[in-house]
Amino acid sequence: MADIIKEMMEHLPANKISDAGFEGANIMFYTKDKDFFLNNNGIIKKIVDEFKKRVELRPDPSITMEPEKAKKTIKQIIPEEAGIGNIIFDTYRSQVIIETEKPGLAIGKQGSILREIKEKTLWVPLIRRTPAIRSQLIENIREVLYQNSEYRRKFLNKIGHRVYDGWLREKKNEWIRTTFLGGARQVGRSCILLQTPESRVLLDCGIDVANDQQPYPFLETPEFKIDELDAVIVTHSHLDHSGLIPYLFKFGYRGPVYCTAPTRDVMSLLQLDAIKIMINEGKDPLYSQDDVKEMVKHTICLDYDEVTDITPDVRITLYNAGHILGSSMVHLHIGNGLHNLLYTGDLKFGKSQLLESAATSFPRLETLILESTYGGKENVMPPLQEADRMLKDTISDTLGKKGKVLIPVLGSGRAQDIIILIEKLIRSKEIPEVPVYIDGMVWDVTAIHTAYPEFLNSFIRRQIFHKDQNPFLCPVFKRVGSAKERREVIEEKGPCVILATSGMLVGGPSVEYLKSLGDNPKNTLVFSCYQGEGSMGKRIQNGERSFSFREGQQTEMLDLKMVVHKVDISDHSDRKQLMNFVSRCDPRPKKVIVNHGENSRCLDLASSIHKQNRVETTAPRNLEAVRIK
Repeated sequence: MADIIKEMMEHLPANKISDAGFEGANIMFYTKDKDFFLNNNGIIKKIVDEFKKRVELRPDPSITMEPEKAKKTIKQIIPEEAGIGNIIFDTYRSQVIIETEKPGLAIGKQGSILREIKEKTLWVPLIRRTPAIRSQLIENIREVLYQNSEYRRKFLNKIGHRVYDGWLREKKNEWIRTTFLGGARQVGRSCILLQTPESRVLLDCGIDVANDQQPYPFLETPEFKIDELDAVIVTHSHLDHSGLIPYLFKFGYRGPVYCTAPTRDVMSLLQLDAIKIMINEGKDPLYSQDDVKEMVKHTICLDYDEVTDITPDVRITLYNAGHILGSSMVHLHIGNGLHNLLYTGDLKFGKSQLLESAATSFPRLETLILESTYGGKENVMPPLQEADRMLKDTISDTLGKKGKVLIPVLGSGRAQDIIILIEKLIRSKEIPEVPVYIDGMVWDVTAIHTAYPEFLNSFIRRQIFHKDQNPFLCPVFKRVGSAKERREVIEEKGPCVILATSGMLVGGPSVEYLKSLGDNPKNTLVFSCYQGEGSMGKRIQNGERSFSFREGQQTEMLDLKMVVHKVDISDHSDRKQLMNFVSRCDPRPKKVIVNHGENSRCLDLASSIHKQNRVETTAPRNLEAVRIK
């Protein structure tokens, strides 16, 4: 299999291929023959059918039309009503990325317009949707990728060689081992090292943002050697799963990071914001913007249900986790049928405002690593409609008193759920039409949501496709982009709703609003997401009402008088949903490893799953290793 390209070349006509190589686990052939590129008479399809690998034929960069001329030609071919935006050329891979407001019109019936672009320019066209809300971050990420097009091609080819060259080695004494470097019997700093005789793969690498004492995974453990690491897989963008990845690049990691495209974009934004918060708090940042950029350069984005080899003995597929935009469960097929493992990351097995419920059907499954954030017996949440009604009543009561509602939110996930709900309540006139101020990174993350409607549920997706129905474009939503604008919101006399990061009141603009609004009993503080142990949010939930803040050389005191509410709804599964998820998994796992939950919740959920399903369960501690096979 290490000579897979040579074997495939035997099925191709002589002198038609100018270059061949890998793009990760995919195989690319380049040709200088225009006619062969446009019509290979099904030869490539036959190779795909025989070798069961993704194979693509592209034009050699030397025969593609000059980019400026190609840009004019593309603009002439694509209908004006498609709303064409940026056109970016990936010169080393002969691809042109075309952003349009209406991708369907740019593709044409059965791909007719794409074929015409191919024939006239000899570029391979890729259509991307222009975000309904402009995202500077998405533009910057795409710029980084295309500025490093030559590097990316060499990097992806190197990954392919790692995958296929290792297939030659004789496999002896096959085994699988996971070491929990973080996130075991706790929420925060999720990090699992998967080891086989052949591979070293890291599943997530996060920070516990609510913990000043032990915020980082145990990367100093003897098992973890950064120069032996083959790949990092990120389930989703929240910092407790992705916050430490640029740190790996700071210390020399140059391997691949696998995730969905929305996860790449949102985690980059959250990591950049984390740098900014550390600087504002007078701390030395863990890593720099250059380290985040390096991470982006090495990220390989996968769609849901897309199968890819990442090492000689590990093949992965990402499935919808239903948690936040682009969140995924990682299915790992290890060895040649040796074992199948599913790592859920954070999942939501139930309906949400934005997303479809988590997937439950897999080709094979023996071991399940399951989160337990809300896995305790007492963690049963009210129905979605009841939670929405509670939030509506809370907002209505506060606005009726001419007060302000402060909702600390995670930048991605619950924030967008609340935006959708508020838009619905205003549209149906169930709450007054007041300004809804969006502060922190929430606006940018929301813009990223509009760029990836295919990851949202069908109802929201249809709304985004029509500007006049897009809930994110409701005129009541106002962006707060500076300290001056924040001060204006605080000093505004009328009632309003404020959504601001961070969700746990650990740094960020939400703390600034709390300091200024907290002593007014007309105002309301609404918690809508998990509050980590040690965070200010958790302390308030536990009844603490007096706080001190350092401002330079001075200390400010806050006597909290605003009304405090908690809305019992989450983008995590509650106890009942977690139990249902295990029961609905097809096939049913033979072993369940419980992590990502407080100590008692992990143990309680593991015990209940064992009793109900008669399967082996365990809830390891941090630094414990579990032999899976």
